[in-house]
Amino acid sequence: MRLNGEIQPEEERKVIDSFNSQTYSIGIGFPHSQSHDLVVGYALTSKKKKSFLQPKLLCLARNKGIFFVAIDLNRPLSEQGPFDVVLHKLSGKDWCANIENFRQKNPEVTVLDPPFAIEHLHNRQSMLQDVADLNLSDCHGKVGVPRQLVIKKDPSSIPYEVNKAGLKLPLVAKPLVLDGSAKSHELFLAYDQFSLAELEPPLVLQEFVNHGGILFKVYIVGEIIKVVRRFSLPNVSKRELEKVAGVFRFPRVSSSAASADDADLEPSVAEHPPQPLLENLARELRHRLGLRLFNIDMIREHGTRDVFYVIDINYFPGKYNLFALKPNLLYFLIRFRLSSVLDSGTFELNVLSDKFSCLLSKIE
Repeated sequence: MRLNGEIQPEEERKVIDSFNSQTYSIGIGFPHSQSHDLVVGYALTSKKKKSFLQPKLLCLARNKGIFFVAIDLNRPLSEQGPFDVVLHKLSGKDWCANIENFRQKNPEVTVLDPPFAIEHLHNRQSMLQDVADLNLSDCHGKVGVPRQLVIKKDPSSIPYEVNKAGLKLPLVAKPLVLDGSAKSHELFLAYDQFSLAELEPPLVLQEFVNHGGILFKVYIVGEIIKVVRRFSLPNVSKRELEKVAGVFRFPRVSSSAASADDADLEPSVAEHPPQPLLENLARELRHRLGLRLFNIDMIREHGTRDVFYVIDINYFPGKYNLFALKPNLLYFLIRFRLSSVLDSGTFELNVLSDKFSCLLSKIE
């Protein structure tokens, strides 16, 4: 007997073999034979497929009546399915046009997320504008963004532009465009103005905010919020700023390998941002960004308890497998699909109630 969704090893192996050997489509192993199934068509890069669609998620999903089905990129999307949900993370004008056309013609299908909303996060200048416009401040704390400057060309002009904008050193430099590559996640820390000319535009310069060397990754799946701690860049003292010069490269800060969840930290540094503040921030950003699957990189200004800065936002990041071993994501898919169908009005009430009530009872 299986208790609480526990996955048996032999069952996991069967799902792995099935998943690796089949490409589902209409009439070819398509698992949509039962009316209570929820079919999630996915279009992901090979890297995302490997990190997200892990065996335990597939096993758990199948046990709950949820099937992840590969979308064939060599065939028109309109000829595939039927899908209840389309989950995607691909770039390119052709794909964006394809998925947007499909979304317009199939309002009954939930698309996570709209391609134009995802594109908004590919540019670090526009990415944080919604947070800056929000200027969130309540009894639980304040959330803003570091002062920043965009440089699109001519590295020799950077020292002048920085001085003109009144930005204070040290400065964090990041590529302007996020294209999913390792290079787009690199950052540089510049200690002096003269070294700024060594940087390669287009880029974003942000004032470095001392934050105790700890960053909070806030994962958002619909209304579900999960926070983890990561080690980040250490504080920079005035003495260090006076003695150190140059630009220093950091290939990948706050990756999963830099987990600080179990580290022995000062309580004032380790304490998570207040839950009500995170809920307000997540709710506002879901509305402003038009997204349901994203994460926020957030820091607390060192020496304060309630002053926070958002320094990056990522769509459907690699570590969404954080939820893969729990029902959270599956529950979200069902509830979000249900609300979308109710909003569209394109349903037969008895069929809808029967199908989604059955699925929700399996998750709960």
